[in-house]
Amino acid sequence: MKILLVDDETLARDRLKRLLEDDVQHEVVGEAANGIEAVRVCAELQPDLVLLDIRMPGMDGLEAARHFLELDAPPGVIFCTAYEEHAIQAFDLQAVGYLLKPVRRENLLKALAQSVRLNRLQLAALQNENNIRSHISARTHKGMELIPIQEVRYFQADQKYVTVRHGAGEVIIDETLRELEDEFKGRFLRVHRGALVAKEHIEGLVKDDNGQMCIRLRAINDLIEVSRRHLPAVRRILKAL
Repeated sequence: MKILLVDDETLARDRLKRLLEDDVQHEVVGEAANGIEAVRVCAELQPDLVLLDIRMPGMDGLEAARHFLELDAPPGVIFCTAYEEHAIQAFDLQAVGYLLKPVRRENLLKALAQSVRLNRLQLAALQNENNIRSHISARTHKGMELIPIQEVRYFQADQKYVTVRHGAGEVIIDETLRELEDEFKGRFLRVHRGALVAKEHIEGLVKDDNGQMCIRLRAINDLIEVSRRHLPAVRRILKAL
């Protein structure tokens, strides 16, 4: 079994490596020091299992696990956490697997023997209202791309997929506008049945060549149509920005 170690503390990763060094059934194939690095390394190395710290700067373990699901073969995940046992219930880590720090070898081997590949039902049990992504992930010809949410200009529905327009281009994701709107409440504004725009990047309302009201966004040339139904609400919100 190929294992990826993810922890922002070098000593914690070194400890896990020592616990596994005599185990011929498991091989440590890589390491990562934060969630962003973990997603990229996981896409490259395709490990069978990730030993994943929860609390890390930038992107925590829970968000990283969500991005793992975008891979063709999501790895198994065992969370390594310093939380007290009563606090673990808040994340329902039993749905996937967890180890309390400092990790003991017998507990580690037992968890490895019981590990299974991560799926969406398991991950749903880990979510809470504060678990909002800092990045959007997408599989492209470049591999796994992570787009910081503050770089997203708009989301636009196109049949069963959604286009994510960001400062450096665009990617396609397999999510719905409703899911995105619910997750990022207050950050994006519904301007059309098929479009959400980032409030922080709005420059103003303009008319296009056909007289249609549109949102103009900073730093890009795209104009996003505003439907008649949403126009009054859009005007009210723009006045408050």
